[in-house]
Amino acid sequence: MSLGSSEGLAEASRRMSTGSAKIGLLAPEADTRWDDYVDLHPQASLYHKTAWRDLIQSVFGHESIYLFAQGEEGMNGVLPLIRLKSRLFGDYIVSMPYFNYGGPLSSTPALSLLLMEAAAEKARALGCSHAEFRETGAREIWAERKDKVVMELSLPGDADALWTSFGPKLRAQIRKPLKEGAEFIQGGSELLPEFYSVFSRNMRDLGTPVYPIVFFEEIVTRFPEHASIVLVRYRRKAVAAGFLLGYRKRLEIPWASSLREYNSLGVNMLLYSETLRLAIEKKYDTFDFGRSSIGGGTYNFKKQWGATEKQLFWHYWLSKGGAPPQLNPANPKYRLAISLWRRLPLFVANRVGPLIVRSLP
Repeated sequence: MSLGSSEGLAEASRRMSTGSAKIGLLAPEADTRWDDYVDLHPQASLYHKTAWRDLIQSVFGHESIYLFAQGEEGMNGVLPLIRLKSRLFGDYIVSMPYFNYGGPLSSTPALSLLLMEAAAEKARALGCSHAEFRETGAREIWAERKDKVVMELSLPGDADALWTSFGPKLRAQIRKPLKEGAEFIQGGSELLPEFYSVFSRNMRDLGTPVYPIVFFEEIVTRFPEHASIVLVRYRRKAVAAGFLLGYRKRLEIPWASSLREYNSLGVNMLLYSETLRLAIEKKYDTFDFGRSSIGGGTYNFKKQWGATEKQLFWHYWLSKGGAPPQLNPANPKYRLAISLWRRLPLFVANRVGPLIVRSLP
């Protein structure tokens, strides 16, 4: 059964057993109960934290809908949602946009469904076309997309063991930029201009609108213990860069880029090998390479490091039923726009891109 209709929602509601739990809407003012719950939940991600609510509103101007389940013993479930509304891409809510994770957290599966049902009802009341929930587990009664995976690497206890795990070809590719004098740099906000110069140019070359630099500035400011930046410089110029977010025992690289004319030098190989070494030094257990399409170029790049795939399940409530939306570069309807975007001068792409990407999930 798909929850793309009111009948599906009603049937799901009848089947759920949630005790005395009630759904509430988190007030705009600070409420430490939410983050306390997230910090204790074993499946929580950094993107469940309430700081993203103010950050996204500040940078993109989006309305937030933070739902929680309340039981007799206190808060026992949370679901952060952001409403994205534009003439180009429509009106919908997502948990969470811009990232791979952020679906419901709760003490029971039934409570998660109750939170999702409440979100769907909120979406219907607002006149939204759909609600999207980004999860890592399947749900039988919800429409879903399974075209994306995240690539993960379980990290060994020391850097020598990591190096030993690499094949001869990969080792040679890592050594090449070092022999040419490339250097790896790790830091914080002081590296943002260099990171953005590489990232924004690469996004333009891919035909994809870029986030504004203030987005990354706000992340570093609001998550100083979790966010950092890595660079590879060649002849004093940043030629590869990555933005890191660490939470608990997991280090993620949600954004990484290199300048194409330096790829033959292997600067991206040095960026990733040293970032993995850094993750081990900081005692992380898992390195998250980010999202990929199975069999795609980035998928194969990440796989060579020993990463394995973890299925992403993006679930949907759809106001009119049908197939889940395809608001991504793989959609053929955006092919012409992508081709034209690649030809834009960089300063134009960097000025216009943030106005477009704010409404893309």
